Amino acid sequence: MKTYALTVFSKSGDKLLDEAFTAKSNDEAKEIGQNRLGEEGYREYTHRCVSPEGELILFHR
Repeated sequence: MKTYALTVFSKSGDKLLDEAFTAKSNDEAKEIGQNRLGEEGYREYTHRCVSPEGELILFHR
């Protein structure tokens, strides 16, 4: 399992969500990240999900 970081920003640059979660793969992390964004209503906000290696798994601006 790897630990991924999911961060959501407001238009002014404030962090609205900053959390870590674990997943077996980048594909699983992408799915988990998208689900969390949907649960919190942040799909259309600027967000990113990063792998422990620094790979950008999800990004929306």
